[in-house]
Amino acid sequence: MSVRLWPGNILSSRRAMSNVLIILVKVVLALAWLLTLTLLMTWVERKESAVIQDRIGANRASILGLRVFGLFQPIADAVKMMFKEDFEPSFTRRFLHALAPFLSFFCVAVTIAAIPFGPAVRLGSRVVSLQVADLEAGLPFVLAMLSLGIYGIVLSGWASNNRFALLGSMRGAAQLISYEVALGLSLVGLVIVYPSLRMSRIVEFQSGLLFGFLPRWGILLQPLGFIVFFVAALAETKRIPFDLPEGESEIIGFYTEYSGLKWGLFMLTDFLEVIIVACLAVTLFFGGWQVPWLGPTGFRFPWGGELPLRGWIVSALGVLAFNVKVGFFCGFQVLIRWTYPRFRYDQLMDLGWKVLVPFGFLNLLGTGLLVSLRK
Repeated sequence: MSVRLWPGNILSSRRAMSNVLIILVKVVLALAWLLTLTLLMTWVERKESAVIQDRIGANRASILGLRVFGLFQPIADAVKMMFKEDFEPSFTRRFLHALAPFLSFFCVAVTIAAIPFGPAVRLGSRVVSLQVADLEAGLPFVLAMLSLGIYGIVLSGWASNNRFALLGSMRGAAQLISYEVALGLSLVGLVIVYPSLRMSRIVEFQSGLLFGFLPRWGILLQPLGFIVFFVAALAETKRIPFDLPEGESEIIGFYTEYSGLKWGLFMLTDFLEVIIVACLAVTLFFGGWQVPWLGPTGFRFPWGGELPLRGWIVSALGVLAFNVKVGFFCGFQVLIRWTYPRFRYDQLMDLGWKVLVPFGFLNLLGTGLLVSLRK
């Protein structure tokens, strides 16, 4: 039995193959960007803490005698982590013990698929979005996957058969439940202002101007919502001053019985969460890849001047602006981590339920009232 290929079928199959190829390229580039920035964050963490504490910081790793301010240290750490002995105590539940770090890492890393990196670019006759997946429910997808990451922490404590690891994982679960409520409330007001759950649409809604000269970014329309979001998101990263699940000076943490690559995955997950929080803050409240007064054809200033630019320059400026904003918020989170002391557990719970949740409701009610009055 012969199959006849019509020109229309050939064209559709070629288009399908090109679509798959574009998606694969975007997945590889997004993961490469995320993992490279994660390794760079380990260097930023060491260097920024060294500057605060009047030290030099890690600078021993070198290649061909070159140290380059210690930039080779993340590579040395990665090599050491991969070849370090993976010791697994005999009293652990082996399968779940091995599954936990990979589960945490995957649930956080997959959220990068919904983050828009820049404006759409034209490749010949095709328009390609700089986003792995432009989901209709992109924002709930990111929040859901970040929430699922707690299963890795709970599994790590329970599978370790260690009371201190279990205590750390229970702390992590309680902390997540407490701050997820405030985090969700802070974003409901934003969705009311920008009526869409697609991340790309939220960025596009921020392209206008307020009062004729201010960018229409979420930080200006939802200042209280941003404060609640950022504090709650910091708690989601489980880093100082919200590092109660780890608590090195108290209970050691949920990864007590881990070593080698598995421990390294937990450490990388912490930095992944820092990067994802920075991406969310930029995308939702700081215009994403938007540059003030920059349109598809170039700059158009409020005072009447114009600066026309080529399309590829506009796209490059958008991607650059996104990376600069993300880098700022990553550095800002490291600064907070090395500035403030750890909360007590009762202070952590009080801040979540007695401060952030009421302010989240207040922001929601105020936003709804203002939107209804405008109508």
